[in-house]
Amino acid sequence: MVFGGWNLWRQPIGFLVFLISSLAECERLPFDLPEAEEELVAGYQTEYSGIKYALFYLASYLNLLVSSLFVTVLYLGGWNFSIPYIPIPELFRINQMAGIFGMTIDIFITLAKAYLFLFISITTRWTLPRMRIDQLLNLGWKFLLPISLGNLLLTTSSQLVSL
Repeated sequence: MVFGGWNLWRQPIGFLVFLISSLAECERLPFDLPEAEEELVAGYQTEYSGIKYALFYLASYLNLLVSSLFVTVLYLGGWNFSIPYIPIPELFRINQMAGIFGMTIDIFITLAKAYLFLFISITTRWTLPRMRIDQLLNLGWKFLLPISLGNLLLTTSSQLVSL
């Protein structure tokens, strides 16, 4: 499967909605409402210190990794090597013993694609300003939900027409 077989090209609207929604679910900028200025003094994070604080942020980044893995599997072909005409076992001169090696390469490819979206999420945190709660609700209910429902209707109707 090459770049043309990715679901990113079949569902670009769904990809954008999923990416924005996963950033909002992971509470990354611009959707990091629990870390707003008024929450820094009296919020839930003032009660954590030491290992509890570290585990809290580790869980946050683990949530980001899981959402990046979902994006990779759903939209980027998952573990399939995306560069055409380069068979991995022949590249490393391995015959049919490529079972374990092929599985290791597939895991590496999946993690590399997921780390690409981790990098995009962290870069987004550095570049975009924070949204207020009313802006986030307007984005979710007035923009993303109608677009995703329209995308569902368009996809369903195109599948019914192709029958």
